[in-house]
Amino acid sequence: MKPSNNALANLQTDAELPRYDRSQLRAGIVHFGVGGFHRAHQAMYLDQLMNEGKALDWGIIGMGVMPSDARMRDVLAESDGLYTLMVKNPDGSVEGRVIGSILDFIYAPDDLQRAIEQLADPQIRIVSLTVTEGGYNVNPVTGEFDQKNQAILDDLANPEQPRTTFGLICAALKLRRERGIAPFTVMSCDNIQGNGEVARKMFGAFASASDPEFGAWVQRHVPFPNSMVDRITPVTTEADRAEVSERYGIDDAWPVVCEDFAQWVLEDKFTSGRPPFEEAGVQLVDDVVPYELMKLRLLNATHQGLCYFGHLAGYRAVHDAARNPLFAQFLLRYMKTEAEPTLRPLPGVDLDAYQNKLIARYSNEHVADTIARLCADSSDRIPKWLVPVIRENLATGGEVALSAAIVASWARYAEGVDENGEPIEVVDRLADQVRAAAARQGQDPLAFLRQRDLFGDLVEDQRFTAPYLRALESLHVHGAMQTLETIMSAELSA
Repeated sequence: MKPSNNALANLQTDAELPRYDRSQLRAGIVHFGVGGFHRAHQAMYLDQLMNEGKALDWGIIGMGVMPSDARMRDVLAESDGLYTLMVKNPDGSVEGRVIGSILDFIYAPDDLQRAIEQLADPQIRIVSLTVTEGGYNVNPVTGEFDQKNQAILDDLANPEQPRTTFGLICAALKLRRERGIAPFTVMSCDNIQGNGEVARKMFGAFASASDPEFGAWVQRHVPFPNSMVDRITPVTTEADRAEVSERYGIDDAWPVVCEDFAQWVLEDKFTSGRPPFEEAGVQLVDDVVPYELMKLRLLNATHQGLCYFGHLAGYRAVHDAARNPLFAQFLLRYMKTEAEPTLRPLPGVDLDAYQNKLIARYSNEHVADTIARLCADSSDRIPKWLVPVIRENLATGGEVALSAAIVASWARYAEGVDENGEPIEVVDRLADQVRAAAARQGQDPLAFLRQRDLFGDLVEDQRFTAPYLRALESLHVHGAMQTLETIMSAELSA
């Protein structure tokens, strides 16, 4: 049976169903970037509260602006926003749950006025974002708003017909101000250090470019809380859809699969109220930064440490690579010697236990995360997750050899051919640029590092380039596995 409001009453399934009357829910949140992670995380937390009779006026309206969002529009329209969440435990057990917290989905290009009016509705008190690292229009070197982006220029020239998240949100904020409606809180849930501060800076820059006085108003009156989010959520496959059908008798066009671990640390800074997130296990804190750094520099950076070496070595599943003791040793050594020294104090957090838990999470075969997912969008990830670790260690005299090897593994991967001569599909918004840089490495071994929009002046620091060049040469001559063995032997002997 397909999930829908009408089907819920007659659905015979072992999956947990919403225990609340969805017809009584009211929307309080608009979310940009409805994908697997949002539906396994924020929407799941709200569904949990709703099952307890709480947050019933905090339903979610999804909103999409990208062409790829049209598919989510169609799937959620057919299911009345319902979908199946399968939580895969390390012991192989599975917990199925139908989530009902998403009430509607608006694809903004279909009806811009409807999208803006929904955002301007006084009942909408939070606008949340999972638009990926690249969705904030940040120049990766300067950290400033990219004023040259053509989509941004178009929105600034045509404010009545916005096509970007920036244009839509700012159009709605202007409308709310004109109508005397309090601004909503903009809540970033993306993997960016200081995500709330980044959002505040970027939205403020867009607003100021359209109207300096309005930009100043946004900076003064719109809260942008920081947050740290964590849950491994692989891309949904046909096998996942088949499993949902077989286990639960639900014909779900786009279910979500995730691990059993979930974490959300959130700065308690909201303008017009919020759901009682803390009653669903969310950590509400005054300062998110230490938790952000822990997650970005340990979990996210080790994803990059695993994926390029893993692909080059022939692995295609994350758990297979993570179960190789050499990979686990490499990642743990990076976390302990290079990432951990750059972290802020975390009272009450056992970092050794956290690091070992990460390896266990990666090794969960039932989640079936893919190397390809981790390799995608590297130009948005490496500069934000790994380069800051490198810079801090260079500034303090710390170690950078393992970070250099990770960057070298990306440079080798970006050549687009693996060690068996098979093509590699480089999925990246800068795919042409990074592949062109990688193609020049035969004549100029530092060509990849000369992408200053990604690495700044790292190419000029011999403390980094020396281990980078050694790793890159070894990858070309000996391959990924022997390179890792050589690196770890040197590290352990040192």
